Amino acid sequence: MTVSPDELTGTEQAVLLVLMAEARPVPNPKLKELGPELKKLDRERLNRLKLIETTPGTPMVHELTDQGWTTCRSLVGTAVPASVRGQGKVLYTVLTAVDRYLRQKDFRLADLFEPEAEETNLDSDVESRVRRAYSRLVARPGGWLGLVKLRAELSDVPRAELDAALVRLYQAPGVSLVPEENQKILTTADRAAAVEIGLQDKHLIAIQS
Repeated sequence: MTVSPDELTGTEQAVLLVLMAEARPVPNPKLKELGPELKKLDRERLNRLKLIETTPGTPMVHELTDQGWTTCRSLVGTAVPASVRGQGKVLYTVLTAVDRYLRQKDFRLADLFEPEAEETNLDSDVESRVRRAYSRLVARPGGWLGLVKLRAELSDVPRAELDAALVRLYQAPGVSLVPEENQKILTTADRAAAVEIGLQDKHLIAIQS
């Protein structure tokens, strides 16, 4: 389903543009800091339209979907709405310049907007510990490891911190988190150790390097 920017409110458009600029999963408090507050009705509508994906938790974490990126591309370079006046026109002037640059270079939005280096480096202590623990527990890079074993290895890390690190790692190159295909073999411990990402429980992790 293609969503036209005209179908979205100003707040919904602004939220999409903030997520585009950040190019990474954004926790709710950070989103409010960078742009308008994403209230429940707008959040549910953007999820229903499949423009963002919200990972439940405290805080919730939001990310653009592929459809969201497509809608943002439609927003970039769009004509100034008749209702926009004064300083509001500046945003559209900047977006028009971005559109011109993308067309001249034959770039996609994702070529222009990238996460901050500190996010890409994934150098936080918990994430580094996840990587080291994974290396100790698998025979080779890229092998599947049950989260129940990972949590046991990192039992001193608070659940919320480890979950947050796994959500961030899910976005990193070379990292995969998937549900167990054969749900019948899952134990109670396996189910309890799962991390919920995109409204789906993930039971296994693989890291290529």
